[in-house]
Amino acid sequence: MLVAINLFEHNRKAYEASTAMLAQTGKAAIIHPTGTGKSFIGFKLCEDNPNKRILWLSPSEYIFRTQLENLAATGNKVPKNIIFLTYAKLLLLSDDEIRGLQPDMEIFDEYHRAGAACWGQGIARLRQLFPDAPMLGLSATNIRYLDNQRDMAEELFDGCIASEMTLGEAIVRGILNSPRYILSIYSYQKDLEKYEKRVRSTKNKAVRAEAAMGLEALRRALEHAEGLDVIFDRHMTDRHGKYIIFTPNYEVMQEYIALASDWFGKIDREMHIYSVYSDDPSASKSFRDFKADFSDHLRLLYCIDALNEGVHVEGISGVILLRPTISPIIYKQQIGRALSASKSHEPVIFDVVNNIENLYSIDAVREEMQAAITYYHYIGENRVVVNDNFTILDETADYKRLFEKLEGTLTAGWDLMYEKAREYYNIHGNLMIPAKYITEDGCALGNWLNIQRKAYVGKTDKQLSIEQIEKLEQIGIVWNSRLDLIWDLYYAAATRYFEKNGDLKIPNDYVTPDGLKLGIWIQRMRSAKAEERGGVLTAEREAKLTEIGMVWNMLSEQWEANYFTALQYFNAHGDLDVPLRYVAENGIKLGNWIAHLRQRKFGKGKGSPLTCEQIMRLEQIGMIWDPEQHRFEIGMRHARNFYEQRGHLRVPAAYCCEDGFALGRWIRLKRRQFERGSLPIENVRSLEAIGMIWDVFSEVWLEMYLQAKAYYDHNGNLEVPRNYVAENGKRLDSWIYKMRRKRASLSDEQIRMLDAIGFR
Repeated sequence: MLVAINLFEHNRKAYEASTAMLAQTGKAAIIHPTGTGKSFIGFKLCEDNPNKRILWLSPSEYIFRTQLENLAATGNKVPKNIIFLTYAKLLLLSDDEIRGLQPDMEIFDEYHRAGAACWGQGIARLRQLFPDAPMLGLSATNIRYLDNQRDMAEELFDGCIASEMTLGEAIVRGILNSPRYILSIYSYQKDLEKYEKRVRSTKNKAVRAEAAMGLEALRRALEHAEGLDVIFDRHMTDRHGKYIIFTPNYEVMQEYIALASDWFGKIDREMHIYSVYSDDPSASKSFRDFKADFSDHLRLLYCIDALNEGVHVEGISGVILLRPTISPIIYKQQIGRALSASKSHEPVIFDVVNNIENLYSIDAVREEMQAAITYYHYIGENRVVVNDNFTILDETADYKRLFEKLEGTLTAGWDLMYEKAREYYNIHGNLMIPAKYITEDGCALGNWLNIQRKAYVGKTDKQLSIEQIEKLEQIGIVWNSRLDLIWDLYYAAATRYFEKNGDLKIPNDYVTPDGLKLGIWIQRMRSAKAEERGGVLTAEREAKLTEIGMVWNMLSEQWEANYFTALQYFNAHGDLDVPLRYVAENGIKLGNWIAHLRQRKFGKGKGSPLTCEQIMRLEQIGMIWDPEQHRFEIGMRHARNFYEQRGHLRVPAAYCCEDGFALGRWIRLKRRQFERGSLPIENVRSLEAIGMIWDVFSEVWLEMYLQAKAYYDHNGNLEVPRNYVAENGKRLDSWIYKMRRKRASLSDEQIRMLDAIGFR
């Protein structure tokens, strides 16, 4: 029996706050972590307003379909007043079509995605046509971290946030189960090689000897470290569970899939492996099979980081983060895949890093938890705190300790390094030392000075005393590092370029008049942002570059420019059957681009596979993935019409349909392809289903034979007068004469049939 939607307490409070804010301001945004049931708040709004048309916008049909399934699974009624659209579909609607929606209210699901360049155009038109429609936003984050850290709650909802909750707070309050967290490592050889070089290059004998001992201790510890097969075997308590494995990219994912038997073989030799790498997992048969797999085997779903938002699977036992490095947001999204407000078991999270320097625990989540605990203690709501901690099993603690000790040895004591810096200053008059500079006796002075600069601005755990600061300033330290000064130099050059050209689309080989390789520097900044390396590209610097027109993702911008050109072509022609050599007015080689997309769709050519979102957007404007098959279907439509009207496909070679389609020529082409064996079997069957006879001679022969038989039946002989014309308009006497001359080429069956009607 269906029941009314009953919200969890945290969602009920958020719902009440949002409805009050909607009544007051017409806008309300909710920021709750993955797994807390945000969509139920939206459905409750629809249920409580049954007489209103509510437009529900979402990044994909898959996400919305999953939400409906979750709602139905709880026995709740699915509201009937929802008009569902994807953001991409909204973009394609004309103004008249948008007016036809007539929404009384609007729900923006995953509203941080609404900031996408193209999607934003559709939303802007919607809001322009219906400025007074109340709008509710649902998302786990309001920040677009890879888009200049834009705050979409501010842009779309004017900062009207009705309810906000962090992942850490959700765990503290028991809304999400606290996980069992295992930190491990699986690759360290390159790190050891790097430190071996540093030890060998150390000139100070005492430091080199101590560092060598530390390095050997670290190597022995790592060589005796338990492998991932042991770690997984020990901590995968649900040995027949479902686990999602996040990998950085497609190539690495394939590499890790090949290692599955080594890593998980102790748990289940007959494990079931699935993989998905499109933005819409529902488009993948592998993903659907994973969801439907209820066998008593270990079930593993490999996917890439980009799918954090789209992967929703019930009954997940845990996640495995196989990462070189990761942003806090992506990191928490991936953790969220294992957490849900409806689960009762303890999920397990394997955080597996591939180098020593990236060893760290989930400090971001623990800091959120501590902030929540402190807040609830402060307001006297101790009862709210359900989880004040969770199990962390750090399999890397010994390695980190040895690693830090080795790093400390190579860095040497502060006083010793200060003396080296003072000696350098006395000789050179400054401390503008390259980061990799090493003194003659092997002290890494450049690295040490950078550490002091970081400590000065609070970027490390170490703190400089007032005495140490004064001593460094006495020998001319510039707290801005050499790299900082270089950055300022290049930034000034980039600013001049922008003021002159109006953008920062700088060719890679561009060099300024004073010799700065500005093109290469700009590309490095883009790479630093794309790989989330941080370091030289701080948030402040990123914002400064954005202000002067920096385009961070050139490939994405080019794709959007090409797509917009394709959209214009579709609006003008009604399809995307673009000639290969077609060039648009804006200079974009659209025919070439379309052909390249077709190759990528079928795994050919260069470039990564198209995402499901890209495929969907292209198909919405008439993308034809297989032009040959498309043209065949057009021919089939005309051939079928001809057959329905005349009962056969004996089409004259010069015959054209009313719309100008050369059907006779098309039929002849299909026959030639059939003879060469190049016509696909499914096309052969389609034509045969509407009366196609591939042997033209047999078809014509049978037609004339029937005319001869009719003459015989009427006259009792085949003494056909000269120039006699049969009912089909052809000369029967001429055909009989040809048969006599071609007797040797006739088949036995044809001869038998002619004998039966008195042929001589």
